[in-house]
Amino acid sequence: MIAPRFWQRVTVLSVALWPLSIVYRMAAAARRRLNTRRARREKPLGVPLVVVGSLSIGGSGKTPLTVRLAELLREAGMRPAVLCSGYGGRASAWPQMVHGGSDPGELGDESVLLARRAACPVAAGPARLAAARHLLAAVDARPDVLLSDDGLQHYRLPRDLEIAVSAGFGNGFCLPAGPLREMPSRLCTVDMSPALGREFRIVPQCFVSLTDREKTRPPDAFAGAMVNAVAGTAAPQRFFRQLESLGAIVNARAYSDHHRYHKKDLPRGAPLLMTEKDAVKCETLAGTGDDWWFLKVSAVTTAAFEKEFLHRVRQLVQHNGQTA
Repeated sequence: MIAPRFWQRVTVLSVALWPLSIVYRMAAAARRRLNTRRARREKPLGVPLVVVGSLSIGGSGKTPLTVRLAELLREAGMRPAVLCSGYGGRASAWPQMVHGGSDPGELGDESVLLARRAACPVAAGPARLAAARHLLAAVDARPDVLLSDDGLQHYRLPRDLEIAVSAGFGNGFCLPAGPLREMPSRLCTVDMSPALGREFRIVPQCFVSLTDREKTRPPDAFAGAMVNAVAGTAAPQRFFRQLESLGAIVNARAYSDHHRYHKKDLPRGAPLLMTEKDAVKCETLAGTGDDWWFLKVSAVTTAAFEKEFLHRVRQLVQHNGQTA
């Protein structure tokens, strides 16, 4: 789905839906209590688990931040691994290990993107705990730390560190009247709550050709040029505004999050720009002569955030070693 505009402000429609958001909050709270009790009864994983999530639906930068955290852990000499839901995948059996060449139609676009960018083992499955156990059984070298991408509300998953990304709260209402899955007061209970634009930023690195991954162009390569652009994300307008900030004149076409592309969805007649998440699904549709590019972005974190994150993780790893 594409996040509706009324989620960003209080309107007649959001007020009309507000009673349903109260029902949602009550149901979510009951589910949280039930699954938290179940998590306490689960056999320990034996590896510290860090959950990276958010209070709102889509577009908060969780996946780029998860990639950056995996990079920080590798640089610190640790062996990270990543869990994700495989959302949008139509695999007949879960969980599964994900690799850079995996089919995004089977295992989900974000799963394949994580496998390509995180440079560590990745397991996908709607049941995150099962995915964690599957990963630990499948890899040869036991990871030091597990990172769960977008797992804050998966309370069946026992977690040692909660990181809730903050990118604004829209109109402040829970679903379906607003974008929130939990109220902002939930941030008082997490371990770290980095804000997009403060503790980390999403920075464009370069454009990469879908037909030749070795071929790149700088972020301002399309400044002043008319381009076509597609985005199948929860917040497609954010991507289009990013392209405009880089100087491109954008003919935009928005699709729902995790959209499954067909050739008819991809306009021609000008260079076609897309997100990296869209590219993992569109690369098989690209012909040798197609002028198609994805914008590669990375999360850039502050030194203070990195220091606190690594300190907390090292404490967890050390404690895990002492209790093993």
